[in-house]
Amino acid sequence: MFKKIALASCAVVALGSAAFAGTSSYSGKEMKNTVQQQQTCPEWYATNEWDVNIFGTYAFTGESWPEDRYLGVDHAWGGGLDAKYFFMKYFGVGLEGYLLALDQNSGTRFFFGDTVDRDRSGVSGAALGTFTFRYPIPCTRFAPYAWAGFGGIFGGGGQDRVFFDDSGAVVDVHRHKTESKLIGQLGGGFEVRFTPHIGWTNDFSWNIVDDADNNFGMVRSGINFAF
Repeated sequence: MFKKIALASCAVVALGSAAFAGTSSYSGKEMKNTVQQQQTCPEWYATNEWDVNIFGTYAFTGESWPEDRYLGVDHAWGGGLDAKYFFMKYFGVGLEGYLLALDQNSGTRFFFGDTVDRDRSGVSGAALGTFTFRYPIPCTRFAPYAWAGFGGIFGGGGQDRVFFDDSGAVVDVHRHKTESKLIGQLGGGFEVRFTPHIGWTNDFSWNIVDDADNNFGMVRSGINFAF
């Protein structure tokens, strides 16, 4: 009788130990899987990534169009292409180019009293080298970025200066050719990735041309293709 009780007691203890050990092992494995799932997020942005951004843009001058000496407009619409290579996930170098239509506010500005300046409609464009810092927020599709650029702008500064005599008759017209100038650019914005290879960008930049009277802001929105 004593032996049976001892054997039964040993069996209960053994079963209890096995059950406890099994429960503990399963719980630990489940916790490990949960931690791994939390740590594993989709990679929306990559190192050694080529980005090609096709964008539309709206530009506005820092001064009203009679005072602006380069674009000669209050605002202009345009578009362009921005290509970057991200040698690290956070840093990239690139080339940017865009064109602006300068016929929205072309007109006549008075100068002194016996002459006027007359703006001619046309197209202005720029090409810049850029350096970009972006920060992909972990486990999201969202990446804010900032950049600086430097290059050249062309197609602006072309006005006709018309001279009058005392009777108001035109006596001479000096046609000024368009000019090419250096341009600096500072900007920031954000990108949202729909897939690891397609994103939507929105940003704002301030463009510095020659002197304060020629500076202008630019708002861009575009589709980015990542490879």
